[in-house]
Amino acid sequence: MEMVPSEENQFVPKEGVFWSCRQTMFDEMKRIFQIQNAAEEPRVLCIIQDTTSAKTVNERLTLNLPASTTLSKLHEDVAHKAGYVNGTFELAWGNTPDMAPLEHNSEMSLSDSGFEPGGKKNFLQLTDKDGEQPRIASDESAAADSSGLDDSSQERFIGPLPRDGSAGGSGDYSSPSYSYSSILSKSETGYVGLVNQAMTCYLNSLLQTLFMTPEFRNALYNWEFEESEEDPVTSIPYQLQRLFVLLQTSKKRAIETTDVTRSFGWDSSEAWQQHDVQELCRVMFDALEQKWKQTEQADLINQLYQGKLKDYVRCLECGYESWRIDTYLDIPLVIRPFGASQAYGSVEEALQAFIQPETLDGPNQYFCERCKKKCDARKGLRFLHFPYLLTLQLKRFDFDYTTMHRIKLNDRMTFPEELDMSPFIDVEDEKSPQTESCTDSGAENEGSCHSDQMSNDFSTDDCVDEGICLDSTSSTERTLKPKSLLTFELFSVMVHSGSAAGGHYYACIKSFSDGQWYSFNDQHVSKITQDDIRKTYGGSSGSRGYYSSAFASSTNAYMLIYRLKDTSRNSKFLAVVDFPQHIKSLVQKEKESEEQEKRQREIERNTCKIKLFCMHPVKMMLESKLEVHKDKTLIEATEMAYKLMELEGVVPLDCCRLVKYDEFHEYLERSYEGEEDTPMGLLLGGVKSSYMFDLLLETRRPEQVFQPYKPGEVMVKVHIVDLKSETIASPISVRAYLNQTITEFKQLIAQATGLSSETMRVVLERCYNDLRLLYVPNKTLKAEGFFRSNKVFVESSESMDHQVAFTDSLLWKLLDRHGNTIRLLVLLPEQSPGTLANRTQKVGEDSDGPFEGSKGNRKSVEAILEESTEKLKNLSLQQQQQGSSTSDSQKSSDASDFEHIESPTQEADSNSSLCVAADNRDLENRIRATPGGGGGASSDIENQVVCEERSDSEVNNDRSTSSVDSDILSSSHSSDTLCNADSGPIQLANGLDSHSITSSRRSKAHEGKKETWDTAEEDSGTDSEYDDNGKSKAEAQYLYFRAEPYSQDDASWDTQKCLVVHVDKRITLAAFKQNLEPYVGVTSTQFKVFRVYANNQEFESVRLNETLSSFSDDNKITIRLGRALKKGEYRVKVYQLLVNEPEPCKFLVDTVFAKGMTVRQSKEELLPQLKEQCKLDLSIDRVRLRKKTWKNPGTVFLDYHVYEEDISISSNWEVFLEVLNEPEKMKSMSQLAVLTRRWSPATMKLGPFEEVILESSSVEELKEKLSEISGIPLENLDFAKGRGTFPCDISVLEIHQDLDWNPKVSTLNVWPLYICDDGAVVFYRDSTEEPLEMSEDERNELMKKESSRLLKTGHRVSYSPRKEKALKIYLDGGPVKDPGQD
Repeated sequence: MEMVPSEENQFVPKEGVFWSCRQTMFDEMKRIFQIQNAAEEPRVLCIIQDTTSAKTVNERLTLNLPASTTLSKLHEDVAHKAGYVNGTFELAWGNTPDMAPLEHNSEMSLSDSGFEPGGKKNFLQLTDKDGEQPRIASDESAAADSSGLDDSSQERFIGPLPRDGSAGGSGDYSSPSYSYSSILSKSETGYVGLVNQAMTCYLNSLLQTLFMTPEFRNALYNWEFEESEEDPVTSIPYQLQRLFVLLQTSKKRAIETTDVTRSFGWDSSEAWQQHDVQELCRVMFDALEQKWKQTEQADLINQLYQGKLKDYVRCLECGYESWRIDTYLDIPLVIRPFGASQAYGSVEEALQAFIQPETLDGPNQYFCERCKKKCDARKGLRFLHFPYLLTLQLKRFDFDYTTMHRIKLNDRMTFPEELDMSPFIDVEDEKSPQTESCTDSGAENEGSCHSDQMSNDFSTDDCVDEGICLDSTSSTERTLKPKSLLTFELFSVMVHSGSAAGGHYYACIKSFSDGQWYSFNDQHVSKITQDDIRKTYGGSSGSRGYYSSAFASSTNAYMLIYRLKDTSRNSKFLAVVDFPQHIKSLVQKEKESEEQEKRQREIERNTCKIKLFCMHPVKMMLESKLEVHKDKTLIEATEMAYKLMELEGVVPLDCCRLVKYDEFHEYLERSYEGEEDTPMGLLLGGVKSSYMFDLLLETRRPEQVFQPYKPGEVMVKVHIVDLKSETIASPISVRAYLNQTITEFKQLIAQATGLSSETMRVVLERCYNDLRLLYVPNKTLKAEGFFRSNKVFVESSESMDHQVAFTDSLLWKLLDRHGNTIRLLVLLPEQSPGTLANRTQKVGEDSDGPFEGSKGNRKSVEAILEESTEKLKNLSLQQQQQGSSTSDSQKSSDASDFEHIESPTQEADSNSSLCVAADNRDLENRIRATPGGGGGASSDIENQVVCEERSDSEVNNDRSTSSVDSDILSSSHSSDTLCNADSGPIQLANGLDSHSITSSRRSKAHEGKKETWDTAEEDSGTDSEYDDNGKSKAEAQYLYFRAEPYSQDDASWDTQKCLVVHVDKRITLAAFKQNLEPYVGVTSTQFKVFRVYANNQEFESVRLNETLSSFSDDNKITIRLGRALKKGEYRVKVYQLLVNEPEPCKFLVDTVFAKGMTVRQSKEELLPQLKEQCKLDLSIDRVRLRKKTWKNPGTVFLDYHVYEEDISISSNWEVFLEVLNEPEKMKSMSQLAVLTRRWSPATMKLGPFEEVILESSSVEELKEKLSEISGIPLENLDFAKGRGTFPCDISVLEIHQDLDWNPKVSTLNVWPLYICDDGAVVFYRDSTEEPLEMSEDERNELMKKESSRLLKTGHRVSYSPRKEKALKIYLDGGPVKDPGQD
């Protein structure tokens, strides 16, 4: 430290030095303090993916920052590590689709911005800003930054900074996945990429090549679009012009091509069709020529890309030559000749092979017009003229006749950067369009040439004949053009990576401005080197053998484009300043459009999008999304939400406010008193892609006052329990604090409800049906498990129930019942003994007045109900054993089994509370009153709706159930017995009497649970309603059950008799059915229960021991009359097999088969049912049953077969019933029943099906049987097995070629026949029968008929594979679709 003398000659520190030292010490202490604090606070792990370039997209950047780090500091750290200039990129959440960017200059901490600390991974994406790639930091700053990084940071370093060995080399290249030597930002390459719509890489490659062609781009710019003549949307040249302008002037990294494809007439589906780039080039050029007719660019394509060649045949005996001039836009070069084992090694070698003549000799001799005989000849091609832009297509896609599949040839084929085409011009043909000595203008010309200048008539059509003596050609005409005039330089290589089934295209293009090669790979543009070009030759380092391409790289050149080196014709790109005026206007227009998009994106980035809810006074709970700018105030946001929820005219604006809301927990987190002028961005915590909370637009009545909601409060829904009436009231909301004690909480509830806190019991439902009595006075709500939203039940009475243990108390039993009660909608049958209409009508007749009559009438209904219930149960006992009769009669007369049977008056009093069944109906209780809340006895009988039951075909398409089973009742269950006046009419429909049966309560929760599966009965596929002793299983325990009329309108059930049933879901199906007996009018064994799912699909519930635990509130149930299954019984659907009908499968009836029953016994029971329901009077000896698999007939069931022993049977089984024309011939399982059909080629028709019974699986026996029934000699008989689903339909135009006729096998049970079971279809024909001769019109007419026939039967017309979709460009804006076509 520097010392200076003082006035007293004492040395003291110099003032500046002193303060400098002091500041240094202070900074060091502050740094240590910050480090200590940072070590204590939680840290946030950020994993960033750089998506701005192809090379960095698979790498990750990791940062571990303190949770207090601000967003602006996060952006600085990312820029520091990635090597970018801060502010030139954006960070967005990586796990959200919209990826809303984080605010760059925000001082909000990471923890407040939604980042999760504590080691959890927070995924981010580094993206372009405004479509522009990030700017790279300068080398100096990058070096300075990198010097400060530790080793671990260096290893994790990502970004477009130079890698080791990447400068000017190709060390980063790896095959087969093409990568680049260096990835440069758009600002450095100067080029813009194209976005791949889905599979449009082939289009992007061609568009970039055309853009990088100066002559094409300049000519396109010189064309001016006349908007008055054409729609700009459908104008292909105009959309290409717009695209090129954007590629040249846009600041974006990549631009879309949707406008161009829209001008092609393509829809979005075309983006998912991959096509050949050469095919696209031809189709696009054709479309441009059509659009450019009668313009200066009309002949542009021909001037740039069209060449000419001569297709000739020369007689080797007389020298006579016939020829034709063809034009071409590209030259297809064969990679590997057909049948050859080696591929051509270079483009020059393939070009030489292209013009190599072929000798026609032997059977291929050519008929010479001069010699008037067949002579040896030479056939070949000669190039007459090469285009200015030479396109070479390398034919890498071939067809393998061994595997019968398309393949790609990956063989190596080199191509030079400069290609000399002079060796491929024939000296003899130098008198050609190249020297302007031919009158051909590009159309096809045909002519002849021979030594005697003889004309000939070889030409066809109206083409011009030319006689050119090749021997008289002058030496000057033979002189070739200088080599320099036929030298082409390579500037575009279109590369395909993949197989013949699909792959990826990209283009390697050389810029004529600087001579640099670039890779245009969709949206990524990067510099590449000559080494990278050479790696697109294809092939491998091994030999060029036949199989070498199978092991070669699949990334190789597919199209090459060369430009003629001619300084007089070679153009340069038009600079922006040299643009024509209409292009300058277009540039300005596109610039303004981009600025507008940028402003719109800026607005989007500053817009908060949050879920909004509203309890609408009319429409109930509504949900929407509120989009509000972050600078809008709370008042302005409230007005926007007010209009969004359509509250104008319903609620005044000053009666609405926005509050913070948790929809999942139905929790009001806080209100915003005093913050009306605060911007929404601050209230919501910034602009985020998603929020952890929602907003609720709360409303009030004008005389009410909004209650303030403070942060930290919890919401409690309080249900008041009345033990006397056993009711639970709808909830009221109370807000409390987690640090309140139970005593304070009781006092709070007492103030809100008026109950006494001294005798109050509070029960918390922590989760579903988990009840906890809060009895410790000083314990806090937090300690008891309270959370954001809670539900409690309170009871305050002086009953003795307080002194009982909670789990044995009446309160617990009532809450237990409440938690397990569900609300079901039950649809009753219309056609039943003692129908609902009859029952309600008799009640009306007995009463002296309207239905809402005296209490005495209600009591008489109750008495009738009891009497009816007893009689119904007695009737059901007549079908059971004598032992069960005693127990059932005792059950029906024992009053102790019924806790009470409520009258309609009693139910009306308790409806509103007992309908509160489970916590997921709390919101419903707030929205609407419980159906039936006013009691069923308040409606007139005229309001009852009685209608027919829906047919099963309307409910299930396959008519899987019948309306009424034929065996619904035995003789003792006649409708007269149940419908007479003494049988106890039961009040239903709008005048339904609510019948409530409650069981004795359980002492413990687990005692009420039952096993839901009975293994002994599970084996049989169903449950029995009665046990082995004949005792009803439903007797064991009664659970809560209450039914009432359904009064609310329902679009699907408005014409049906419907009950609302409140039932304990722990009840078994058997007990549930017995409780429904009084309402259905028959015993539980005589009706079936169907559960209704979405789209009105119904499935029968058959397991009687299973509880209703899988049901939930408002599930629908349909009751159908019909005998319920007993143990060992199965419901069977019977279909009729009609082999010669257009629809061979017809549903007949539902029936029941039992285990141990023989097939004959099942037929004896089935035939009367068919006679009654289907009007089919059949003889048992002329009917057979057989297996049904989908629509295919299978094994024939013999009369002595026993179900479950010989024939496997299962629930909802299906069988075919087949009516026979003669007695059954099938007597043994060793026999085989085959369905045969004759095909007559002479008439192009198929005969009817005929069944053939075989004694063995011999092919010879089958042919003998077919010969016997058809009269075809055995040696002339051909047969084939049918394909597909019965009836194995096939077009008569394809049957002769699509089926495998006369397989070389001796038995039927081997491949390819594999006929091992009954029901196989066999076609046969007479091999000597000639096919019918038809004209083209007759064939087309027959094809239409066959297509129509097969489409109706659901069979496809052909077995050929689906054809590829052709590539088309529509000049009129789109295809015209035939409405009659699929």
